[in-house]
Amino acid sequence: MNAAMLAGAVVGLGLYALVRALFPPRPGIAARLAAFDAARRREQEAAARSRMSPTLEKVGGLRAKVGRELVRLCESRGWQLRSVRADLAITDRSLEGFLATKFMLPAAALLFIPVVVAYFTLLGIGSSFQIPVWLCGVFAAAFFFFPDVNLRQEAAARRQDFRHVVGAFLDLVSMNLSGGRGVPEALMTASAIGDGWAMLRIRDALSNARITGQTPWQALGGLGDELDIAELRDLAGALALVADDGAQVRKSLSARAASMRSRELSELEGKAGERSQSMLVAQLFLCAGFLVFLVYPAVMRVMAS
Repeated sequence: MNAAMLAGAVVGLGLYALVRALFPPRPGIAARLAAFDAARRREQEAAARSRMSPTLEKVGGLRAKVGRELVRLCESRGWQLRSVRADLAITDRSLEGFLATKFMLPAAALLFIPVVVAYFTLLGIGSSFQIPVWLCGVFAAAFFFFPDVNLRQEAAARRQDFRHVVGAFLDLVSMNLSGGRGVPEALMTASAIGDGWAMLRIRDALSNARITGQTPWQALGGLGDELDIAELRDLAGALALVADDGAQVRKSLSARAASMRSRELSELEGKAGERSQSMLVAQLFLCAGFLVFLVYPAVMRVMAS
């Protein structure tokens, strides 16, 4: 009964997908205009990101075609994916490649259902389709969420590095302001020190702001929105409020740098404490295993007698 219901559900889902693929709904005028604006905005963002990040992931072949279709589908449905776009921006990955990976990995897992069925048949386990289908379905679900987990972990690590660079950047700006430079000149001079990827992103944002006629703090705020870095947004707001008073800017930046360093130290101390606790638990398990190893012969001797 369960096999018949599962087979009927799979067949029904396949028929529904076939009908939707052969007879897609006709979009209205508003949907067409939104898709046109989204395509133009996507081209502009891709050009800007390629200028700001030369190490941006290049996607080609079948993966690029699948990714573009999935991006169009998300835009037509109105899915913004803001957190995913921010994580992709800070890890120098493209949305097309990410969506293509999320789609192709589960599809590949499902395509292996006949192979798993044949393997089970050769082992003599049986010719039932239930175990291979459920096994491939579990792997497909795991492969679907694996890119998200990997992206979040990498983005969190890069954001931590970026925050560390922002603290050093604030100290450099404060020192340049103490030397008599103005705020825009101090920001550009501070960003020119260092060749790390985070400092390069800040430098490129400030350089593009000079070309496009934006203020440096607006560029930093836009970069903070793009990468989801709260420290950059706060810095942009502070600079916009006190940009006319150099002394207040120096005090504000020094205080922010000190608070960021103290917060980083507290986070590092918390992580060190967690690792110490985990090591203590591991040592306790080792001691328990050693005690069992010592006591086991005596217990077996007593039980044998």
